[in-house]
This record gives sequence, C-alpha cells and structure tokens, in this order.
Amino acid sequence: MSQRISNIPRRQAIPILYTRGTHYEVGYDVGRTFAAIIKNFLQLSGPLNETYLPLYNTEEGRKVYNATLESVKRSFPQYIRELEGTADGAQVEFHKLFLLHLDEILPVAVDGTNSINQPIGCSTICVNEPDCEILAHTEDALSEVLNHYYFVSAHIVSDSPQGKYNVIEERFTSLCYAGHLPGYTMNYNHHGLVFSINTLSARSLVSGKTPRHFITRALLSAENFIQAQQILRDNGVGAADGCSINMTFLRQEGDRLFHNAEMGPATVGADQSHLNIFTASPGESIIHANKYLRLPVPEMTGLIIDSSIERMKTFGGFQAPKTVHDVIRMLGDTSARDHAVFRESGPKDVIKTVCVGIFDCIKRTWTLYSDNPKFNAPLVVLPLTLREH
Repeated sequence: MSQRISNIPRRQAIPILYTRGTHYEVGYDVGRTFAAIIKNFLQLSGPLNETYLPLYNTEEGRKVYNATLESVKRSFPQYIRELEGTADGAQVEFHKLFLLHLDEILPVAVDGTNSINQPIGCSTICVNEPDCEILAHTEDALSEVLNHYYFVSAHIVSDSPQGKYNVIEERFTSLCYAGHLPGYTMNYNHHGLVFSINTLSARSLVSGKTPRHFITRALLSAENFIQAQQILRDNGVGAADGCSINMTFLRQEGDRLFHNAEMGPATVGADQSHLNIFTASPGESIIHANKYLRLPVPEMTGLIIDSSIERMKTFGGFQAPKTVHDVIRMLGDTSARDHAVFRESGPKDVIKTVCVGIFDCIKRTWTLYSDNPKFNAPLVVLPLTLREH
C-alpha cells in the first residue's frame, strides 16, 4: 500500500483549510480534514520509521523526548494542545507527530549522528528594488513530502493569554507539511510579517530546549521586528536546533527592509539561542540556502552542506536579481551537475523541490508554483490579507 502511495507523480493540487477556534480546535480541524494525507505521510516517512521511532523506544531516546516535551509544555502549552488536536483529528498517535517536530534532535542528542545525510534544504532570495520587493523560496524536502502538504489559514482566539508571550489572538496562513504545525515553511500573519525558513544543521544538539518548529510556530504571532527577535532568542530556554529565517514586515514605517536571521542552538549551559541578523536595505538582496554564512556554529558535514555550497555557487553565476523574472530563472535553474536549485530529475531523487513561493510586498500577493516556475504557470495567487488598524 505505502509503495503505491509513494509513487504518485507530482500533482498540480494543493488543498487549503480555513479554520477558526481555540488552538485545540484548529489543530483538530487540520487533523480531521487532512487525515488521509497525514496517515499516508506517517507511513512513508523514512526518518520517522527507520530512526526516530526506534530511538524513541530506547531509554536514552525516551529521556530526550520527555525532557524536550516538558520544556515545550512550559513555554508553549497552547502549541502542544494544537498538535494534540491534530493527532486526535487525524486519529494518529501524538508521539509520532511530536517526533517529526523533534527532527534530528533525537539522533544527534543520543548518538551524535545526523540520521539524514541527504542534500536537504531550501533556497531563498529576497529582492529589494524600487519596483520589485519580493521574498521567494523553494520548498525542498525528502521525496515523500511531495504531494503531502497543504495550506492552513487559521484564526485562533483564546479566552486568556497563552504561553510565555501571553498571546490572545493569532491569524495567519502557512504552508504545512502533513502532520506538522504551521510556521516552518512559507508563511504570513495578519500583522504583515512574511517569512520563510531554511534548515541549518548544527553539529551539537541537546535535549530540553525548544525545537525550531515550535519557535517558528511562535513567530506566527509576532507583531513587529522586536517581537520576532525576542521569539527567536527564546530567552530562558533557547533553540534546540538551528535554522535561517528570511522575513519582512509589510507595515513597517520607512523603507522596505528584508532580514535574514541565522539562529543557532543554545549550547549546554546557555539559556537563549545564538542569533545573527543581516538586513537588506533598498538596492540590496539576500540569498540564503542551508549553510551558516555568518554565525560561527559548528555544522554537520555531508550532503546538506555540499548541496548548499553548489546552489550558492549557481546563484553566484547570475547577476544580482532585480526583477521577479530574474528570481524565477534562478530558482528554476537545473544546470548544476549534482545539486540543482530546482530538484526534480527523476522518481528516485531523495530530495525534491515540492513547490516554489513568491511573496510580492508591493502587490501584496503570495504566488505558489507546484512545479518549476521557469516553465509553468502558478497554481494559485493568494492575497495577503492583513488586519484592519
């Protein structure tokens, strides 16, 4: 059964759910609506079935799992309830979904090894020109993610302040991998924050910190750049693993600014994430893949780094992007010998570009391509709907 499911070719389809309620209710609606996709993904996920679940069933692995779960419950109990809702709605085990959010924390913390030595990761380009203000992103993932993602457009209203930042209301639209909380791919919220994520692979990860998936989920509540930095630093705990966040605020005063924040995990004894932020003013651009460019964090070696280096080399062969067409040519490029920017060459490819998104800050639109944007029309163009003042 799972073999037949995994051979479904790339679909020109992406479902979207509009939902409103408490954190649990929104999570439940996600799980109930996308139960089939979530169950299929849990069947197909190599890392979950071959690494995370076997480690979870060891004493040392369970310690890492429990310490991290308890830490997240203290900081963000509302997002645990949200994930519990998704598990209940989809009728799947909660621990499997939480293991997906732990990602490589478990194998690195237990064995000191990265279980996924694949050219995983995404590419992001921000252009900041007078007539072109865009944040564009390839969503690259293990091949089983292909056709296993969806949009969640949620409005969450709570009776009382939630979590360490006392959030009452959240409203956002996020591209989500099956069974995952919103926030870790491409996203925007009703305050005008637009952001995308590049996975980074730090060499040393510890239990009891905040997994990056929960930090980026919390980022969906940020009203401004100061709050965004506070969430990324995660004072009192710190990130358990690393990523790069590309962001802009549609309602900021003055010139358009794009930011790339490299977040490194909190080291043993530290109680906040390491953070380095580069800001692109008008006339400047940002290009980021899956390797630390500024923050001195020891990284895993392997294909994620090789792939990132080759994609950045490909980008370096282009002139600095000034238009949407420039960016489409770059993100749709397939010229590299081993690690192309847009990845699709065959059914046996372990990593695929599952979709490409372009946020236009002037038009206030989010354009999504389910195939190579160089050769295909967009599948959907969504308006960026912000809250009224």
